Amino acid sequence: MNIDGTHDSTIQKPMQAIAQIILGEPASKANSRRVVRFGSMSRLIKSEKALSYSEAFKQQAKPISPLIEDDVSISIWIFYASRRPDLDESLILDLLQGVLYVNDRQVKEKHIYWGLDKVNPRAEIIVEVMPKKSPAGKGRASSRGTKE
Repeated sequence: MNIDGTHDSTIQKPMQAIAQIILGEPASKANSRRVVRFGSMSRLIKSEKALSYSEAFKQQAKPISPLIEDDVSISIWIFYASRRPDLDESLILDLLQGVLYVNDRQVKEKHIYWGLDKVNPRAEIIVEVMPKKSPAGKGRASSRGTKE
């Protein structure tokens, strides 16, 4: 609402939001690598669980076009099949690259929640485009004397 009591929808565009549900239990990225030896060389490759989840994710994810190029806020509810796994969204953030956004560096705000569903493990994902910051603060000196 404007100061004069009128409504003007041109002041701020509504925030875009995209929701997806991916079935299956994601692997922890921290624990998703294994060492494989090729002769005298060792390599780190994704674990079977991480590869399996990545494939299931790709089959279920609904890519958008064009991809979001702005900064985003993401909320993820990860429902695990047991109490054992640590809460780790990093593999999901990686897999959303090229599906909803260009690069996971665009994620500037995260809300990650752990849940238990022994029958239906899944990730419920909501990605929202963050509002653009006003140009009024651009170029102001910070407390260290450098430009922001």
